[in-house]
Amino acid sequence: MSQPPSKATTPVSQTIASTQRGAAAPKPVLEPSGTDLRALALRHGLTVSGARPTLRAYVRQLWSRRHFVTAFATARLTSQYSQAKLGQIWQIMTPLLNATVYYFIFGVLLNTKRGVPDFIPFLVTGVFIWTFTSSSVMAGTRAISGNLGLVRALHFPRAALPIALALQQLQQLLFSMGALAVILVCFGQYPGLSWLLALPVLALQSLFNAGLSMIVARLAARTPDIAQLTPFILRTWMYMSGVMWSVEKVTSGGRLPHVVGAALEYNPAAVFIDLMRFALIDSFTAQQLPAHIWAVALGWALLVGAGGFLFFWKAEEEYGRA
Repeated sequence: MSQPPSKATTPVSQTIASTQRGAAAPKPVLEPSGTDLRALALRHGLTVSGARPTLRAYVRQLWSRRHFVTAFATARLTSQYSQAKLGQIWQIMTPLLNATVYYFIFGVLLNTKRGVPDFIPFLVTGVFIWTFTSSSVMAGTRAISGNLGLVRALHFPRAALPIALALQQLQQLLFSMGALAVILVCFGQYPGLSWLLALPVLALQSLFNAGLSMIVARLAARTPDIAQLTPFILRTWMYMSGVMWSVEKVTSGGRLPHVVGAALEYNPAAVFIDLMRFALIDSFTAQQLPAHIWAVALGWALLVGAGGFLFFWKAEEEYGRA
């Protein structure tokens, strides 16, 4: 015997039936819009995670973490040669070996030492000062990509990383300056009052290097191929900076177009190298320096230092996000 159809209906069938009878269907629940959510977040004081702060707030944050910057730089310097048997001696040996190779190739084979008095102090000073800039740039290319774990795990002004790496290179240069002083004394360049000029030169170059490190740090964070291209750019820059030859000898006599000569003389790396030679080497006189070289050095330091900081700060929200 067949059972009569049950009067009980499922919720779905009830909805269908009520709809067929003309009853209004239940209204869907509307999600709040993006504008409503933003207003809600602002009303409760919430901000975007990792949002770029104002420039003044950014500078304050960076200053409050100055102890982290110095500690990070010192730790990196200490661990740099921790696996090598000679340890920290490599901080002195590396530029000295470079100077030896350059002396053999350029001083002996190519005879660039002709007409340059005190060529060995001239060359060694150039190599040490150039290494400071080139190492700061190379360290900057790895400032973000080499510390992604730190960038993604902690909230701090990202400019602390390239600045700390530039400070590490300054610490390494100061450690090596003792060896440079010994070499200078061995070749007849004794300490004098002019050696005190090395302090403002290093201060200006450090500001310049820090700004340059921040520029390449942002570029390399966005385009990792920059780190592969940078060594070729640095090598070309070194050959144009008078590390192994005298800029004054090449540009004198009108053999080069004026624009080319001015570009070589006011090349920032050449400016800082020549100022350091002027401070440390007696035979390198003011007549061998371009006009207004101190103003040029100050201009390069402020332009690249401040400009690099602003350029890096503009992309603060992007670091570690890709």
